[in-house]
Amino acid sequence: MRRIVTFTLMIIAALNLQAQQIGGHVTDAETGEPIPLASVVYKGHDVSTLCDEQGRYLISRQNGWNLTFSAVGYKPRIIAVNERTKPLQDIKLKPDNQMLTEVKVKAKRRRYSRRDNPAVELMRRVIAAKKQTDLSRYDYYQYNKYEKLTLAMNDLQPEQLERKPFTKATWLLEQVERCEYNGKMILPISVDETVSQKVYRREPRAERTIIRGQQSSGVNDLFQTGDILNIVVKDVFTDINLYDDQIRLLQYPFTSPIGKDAIAFYRFYIEDTVYVERDRCIHLHFLPNNQQDFGFRGDLYVLDDSTLHVRRCELTLPKKTDVNFVENLRVEQEFTRLDNGEWVLTKDDMLTEMKFAKFLRQVLVIRTTRLSDYAFDPLPKSLFKGKRQEVREADAQMRGDDFWAQYRKVELTKSESGMAAFVKHIEQVKGLKYVVFGLKALIENFVETGSPSKVDIGPVNTLLTHNYIDGWRTRASAQTTANLHKHLFLKGYYAHGFSSHKNYYDAEVIWSLNAKEYLPREFPRRTLSLQSTYDVCSPSDRFVPTDKDNFLVAFKWAEIDKMMTYNRQRLAFDYELEGGLRISTALKLEENEACGAMSFRRLDEPRIDYIDRKAFHREFLRTTELHAELRYAAGETYVNTKQRRLTINLDQPVFTIGHTLGLKNVFGGDYAYNYTEASIYKRFWMKSWGKIDCHLKGGIQWNQVPYPLLIHPAANQSYIIEDETFNLINNMEFLNDRYASLMVSWDMNGKLLNRVPLLHRLKWREYFAVNVLWGGLADKNNPLLSENAGEHRLMYFPEDCYVMDGSKPYVEGVIGIHNIFKLLHVEYVRRFNYRDLPTCEKQGVRFTMRMTF
Repeated sequence: MRRIVTFTLMIIAALNLQAQQIGGHVTDAETGEPIPLASVVYKGHDVSTLCDEQGRYLISRQNGWNLTFSAVGYKPRIIAVNERTKPLQDIKLKPDNQMLTEVKVKAKRRRYSRRDNPAVELMRRVIAAKKQTDLSRYDYYQYNKYEKLTLAMNDLQPEQLERKPFTKATWLLEQVERCEYNGKMILPISVDETVSQKVYRREPRAERTIIRGQQSSGVNDLFQTGDILNIVVKDVFTDINLYDDQIRLLQYPFTSPIGKDAIAFYRFYIEDTVYVERDRCIHLHFLPNNQQDFGFRGDLYVLDDSTLHVRRCELTLPKKTDVNFVENLRVEQEFTRLDNGEWVLTKDDMLTEMKFAKFLRQVLVIRTTRLSDYAFDPLPKSLFKGKRQEVREADAQMRGDDFWAQYRKVELTKSESGMAAFVKHIEQVKGLKYVVFGLKALIENFVETGSPSKVDIGPVNTLLTHNYIDGWRTRASAQTTANLHKHLFLKGYYAHGFSSHKNYYDAEVIWSLNAKEYLPREFPRRTLSLQSTYDVCSPSDRFVPTDKDNFLVAFKWAEIDKMMTYNRQRLAFDYELEGGLRISTALKLEENEACGAMSFRRLDEPRIDYIDRKAFHREFLRTTELHAELRYAAGETYVNTKQRRLTINLDQPVFTIGHTLGLKNVFGGDYAYNYTEASIYKRFWMKSWGKIDCHLKGGIQWNQVPYPLLIHPAANQSYIIEDETFNLINNMEFLNDRYASLMVSWDMNGKLLNRVPLLHRLKWREYFAVNVLWGGLADKNNPLLSENAGEHRLMYFPEDCYVMDGSKPYVEGVIGIHNIFKLLHVEYVRRFNYRDLPTCEKQGVRFTMRMTF
């Protein structure tokens, strides 16, 4: 690696005699080992950097200034930079034997202690002073923010640039440039720019981000749902507020070095007193007590005055961190003093080097953020109208060059400026369209039929599947997009069962009240839909969040023989408000026919045990329902795939309440009934101990109804892990007319396994969960009681369906290991009671594939 870097720097020197940067390695003069995180500073000027884990550095050339290299335990070295200074400067630092001796003796006497530690006492004062610098104490404040997000292929080597495809495509070689942040050769593939205005009001409290300008270009343009890339990257590499107690990064909370828990989580060391520009600061270094925990390592420069405000901070991840895929992460923040004396954040830059697999190239994400135009004047009420925390101006994505010339605080690089031309070249590459076609089918699970696509074919993974009644079955599905019509959408499928010789269909028409960019479910969803479906299912299929015809969930640990057809017509209206409230109403007419091991025989009819368990029994149940539901999830963030909407921010609680009214003798409905259900979801972050997810649900069927209209448990019979389902309950095993369930899971994020010798190298993460179901069945709905014999409103229970003991909840436990090979999650599930039932599955193993940081 050193030879490669040296060779690269020599090329730069040969091509540009007036080199604008100085770089090289900082090593131990005695051992030759690199010195990670050594400080490289132009003292007296606001220009500095840190070496990476390999001792590499890159800093701008400042002729006439002195460049100081220093590290804990080494004597500093100073070089004078002038026109004759070579761009390649490999620095050797001599150990400070006196300092090392003192540290060694101290270590023998006692370990790191917070007691009587001047660094800890200083940090206590810094943390206590946070309230004095909180801008929310003002009645109003506002500022403008410019953010540039660049995605690039990282660390291209000179020999790679001399081979195909770079030698064959000059436009590809011209896209390669040297990154000013890490000094490596990179290939930028996308860039996103956003200009926003942040406004705040104390009374009544309100804050809002107004998107004034936004533009994006890159490889994400090749995919119709390419906005997912930008949304996810922005959520993963979000803004960092150093003054928060917990910093959300990589979708995990990291303890802030100046948070209320920082003293217990970090070790602090006072390094020196230095000047950042003209401001005298105390330089502190910090690192986590356990470097495998999710925390930072870095440096704070705290003003040496009464404010104790952070003037500058440099954050990175410890080398032993358990964070997946991140090879290197660096955050640099600077604070500036305003005319009114307030210190505010003005610079927030992040560089992240990632590698997902050894055979894949490194990926670089650069987030460049500048904050400016702070003001504390009163703001008009109109800016705070509505409840949504982020709004977009109507012409935000149509801003011209004059707008960007005014608000762009960091100039685009040559490759970033030419991103549109780069994408056009990619589209013209011979044969690439077939590669893109395959990638779209694999990633998006749909096949596009044009550019832009007006009709998408899919989901691909439902093309071939299997169930008890149909045996193997095939299905062809399609949906229209906003490229055909911005408001009107059509979707549906045709399916055929090879054993049942049955044909099935689904057809849906959707009208969106607001124009869409691609899909009708885009936020905010305000749609009127009419759907007609004829298909076969098991009652537990509705609890699985994936498509029931997904090929992977077709493999079951138990035989699902209780099935029925459904001939359904449904008229639905969904309306989402900006504040996170969703209102859903629906009118549904449905006729079910029993098949397999299900029967709709009423108690006033003789029971029939069907010999042909795969036949359709010509027994029908018809219902007419009105349904209304309210769902509230403040601050929820979504991405829209072509198949469904996915939530990517689960930090806020979610409340849901719904009621279903069954109408008898309306459109042929056989029963009148009322069913009410409510649920609450909340995630609790346990700091370095991971996260706890809690799902609490409850429901009650108020009327006397046959068993298909009772409450069935949310059972998952596949080997694939599905959230919010029971792993070892059979299909329709328990039938209730009232229930409550609690599902609690604790993902400890490796907190225990990280402390086991040798095992901690695997970076596995432990997972524990318990799922509990309370249920009961009123006498009026129990067909097993003699008092209900001959009751025409009730039906015989199918085989292997049971009534729960109201004082004995069902309980199952889960012990899992996640992050195997950074991808595989495996869980062992055990059932603790109701183990004497004939169909009981006492234990099992479930798995899934999930990539998490």
